[in-house]
Amino acid sequence: MTTSSVNLDEKRRILQLETLYDLAVALKAERPEEELVEELLQRVCSVLDPAAAVAITRDAFGGLGAVAAVGWPTPPKGTSLLASPLGDQLLAQGRMLTLRDGELLDRSYRELMVVPLICRQHILGFVAVMDKEVRGADAPDFTPEDQRFLESVGALAGLSLDSARQLALLATQRQRLEEENKILKGRFVEEVSGRRIIAHAPKMREVLALAERIAPRGVNVLVRGESGTGKELIAELLHVGSGRTGALIAVNCAALPESLLESELFGIEGGVATGVKARPGKFELADGGTLFLDEIGDMQPAIQAKLLRALQEREVTKVGGRRPIAIDVRVVAATHRELESLVREGEFREDLYYRLKGVELELPPLRQRRGDIPHLVRHFAETFCEREGIPLPTFRADASALLLSHDYPGNVRELQNLVAGAVSVAEGEVTRELIASFLSSPGTVEAEPTTLDLASVEHQHIERVLRLTQGNKTAAARILGIDRRTLARKGF
Repeated sequence: MTTSSVNLDEKRRILQLETLYDLAVALKAERPEEELVEELLQRVCSVLDPAAAVAITRDAFGGLGAVAAVGWPTPPKGTSLLASPLGDQLLAQGRMLTLRDGELLDRSYRELMVVPLICRQHILGFVAVMDKEVRGADAPDFTPEDQRFLESVGALAGLSLDSARQLALLATQRQRLEEENKILKGRFVEEVSGRRIIAHAPKMREVLALAERIAPRGVNVLVRGESGTGKELIAELLHVGSGRTGALIAVNCAALPESLLESELFGIEGGVATGVKARPGKFELADGGTLFLDEIGDMQPAIQAKLLRALQEREVTKVGGRRPIAIDVRVVAATHRELESLVREGEFREDLYYRLKGVELELPPLRQRRGDIPHLVRHFAETFCEREGIPLPTFRADASALLLSHDYPGNVRELQNLVAGAVSVAEGEVTRELIASFLSSPGTVEAEPTTLDLASVEHQHIERVLRLTQGNKTAAARILGIDRRTLARKGF
């Protein structure tokens, strides 16, 4: 070995040590995680000189933290990186990998080194470098010193990222305490309805923007969407934004038989039958406010006619009564059924359909807004743990991946119940096996539906949910977003 090559190797080792020191100082700074990841990648590239490199972090719930990349014509998407086969392999191995002759995010590589960012046995992300730049006639490989340097970077960055997140958590908790203090002093303005609406996906943001725009108007609204998509929460948003001084009153039209639903909506006069006392109906209680009619598609034709008359005349008459009562009510109706089909089949009045459909809001199912799943998981887990007074567990990466891949026939309500169940029995962390135990019975594989007509698919789905709840029909109805009586009417 020549003196010049020895001096070059010595200079390279000194550069690596200096870079590690500088990186340790840089990662200690209180900066956004995006800036820390960008700094991390720049330092790595300055030493290893790769043709392309990428650094990515993930949060405790499997969502995207931050991403930085060099060497791609178009910056790769962070969600694609998290879901890539390389990410799955790294999670399975939990250590540095060296791969040859493959492809990462549509870019071929001759040699790839990838190191996890680990702290306390949790993988917070990874750094990957590919193909050392050619300086001579031959294409060089990464050296053992390069591998040790990248491993050191992974360990150092994992510790620094974890510390930064702990500080961010303390800052969040401090802010929460300050907000609670403001509540006690009466200077805090609550969020709309006192409840949070998690919506980062474009489809859901469009729905919320339209809802906020029409909320101050007096027009009736028809909210459509599968069970569990949040129709009642949208009704609350419309009511709070309306500025109406009356109350928001909700009625589940599928939960009551025709005879009881009529008196529930319009009220009843005393003395109609032995022992019957006079009571106001939901229309009267909602006077000056909003009446939310859930599952309007299950309303019987006779009640539909009386509802139409109440909306047209803006007055109601109690069961057994003779004097009409003037009302000022804004109606928000909701359904998961195809009202147009019901109209064609004569099961739903066409004139009532158009009276209710002043403005229509279509809520997307959760499978069409998967980007919201990590945010919903975080919110449901934090809310449940705060209510129950238990520590917040960590969601392992493979558990988060399973949560992201599930189709959620019960939508947001199913996810909320799933998270609550998993968190309640988790011992420090939520694993893939724990999530899988809530999604299906151990050792079983869901068969493909033998028929694809709507009634058969619905029947098979209800059977599946009943298996998950071990035959508990009340719990199954809650997951499905229907009333217990509706489940009985469907033959279960």
